[in-house]
Amino acid sequence: MKLSLLNKHAIICGSTDGIGKATALLMAERGATVTLLARNKEKLSATLSELSTNDGQTHFSLCADFNNPDQLKEKITGHMKVIVGHAHILVNNSGGPKGGALIDAVENEFRQAFERLLICNQILAKAVFPGMKELESGRIINIISTSVRQVIPGLGVSNTIRGAVAQWAKTLALELGEFGITVNNVLPGYTNTARLQSLADLKAKSLGVTPEEINEMWKNNTSMRRLGEPEEVASAVAFLASDAASYINGHDISVDGGRFGA
Repeated sequence: MKLSLLNKHAIICGSTDGIGKATALLMAERGATVTLLARNKEKLSATLSELSTNDGQTHFSLCADFNNPDQLKEKITGHMKVIVGHAHILVNNSGGPKGGALIDAVENEFRQAFERLLICNQILAKAVFPGMKELESGRIINIISTSVRQVIPGLGVSNTIRGAVAQWAKTLALELGEFGITVNNVLPGYTNTARLQSLADLKAKSLGVTPEEINEMWKNNTSMRRLGEPEEVASAVAFLASDAASYINGHDISVDGGRFGA
């Protein structure tokens, strides 16, 4: 079956919460061996215990902080030796910078976000590329934001850096396509995660309203009048990771319930 991920090894970043965790659970359910990559050891252990092993998989966890790219590089280099250099799927996913107006941001916020969201992606892509090239097949999927299509007010630094990540991915898609490696971006809309609720709290405070009112506003800015669920985004990611998506390359794919507002 083309949607099966049996005999695939997936490295999934930010995989202990939200969209990342939903993606890890779904990919394991579809037969993939999963390497969880996140910074919280306790959450890694808890999520590892939840992954399906119905197809006899042995899953892994890797503890690294994306605020420390050198540490990440060391950890992923060692892990690639453990799995004999062959990862079939890489899902880049990391929490965005704090909200706020662009004009109020300090320079170091840009540096930190650039390292976390782009430099770490580059480190991971370079780590998996040799094995994917040898296999003549691979999937690199970046979970970013609908802000690459339409900027989101109050997320100035995130808008800026996410746009850079999107262009990085499209360039990589051009370079790696000849090796059977696809690179695509998934753009979640308003998705029911802890990250979104923290942004709702921040926006509510700045506007003098309740977080519930902000959530209603966001729901009404979609054609479906509701927030998305992490599992719905995970389904799109898992599809792009499958053999069924072998000719989809260099695209920004929105999973946003038909978002049309700010």
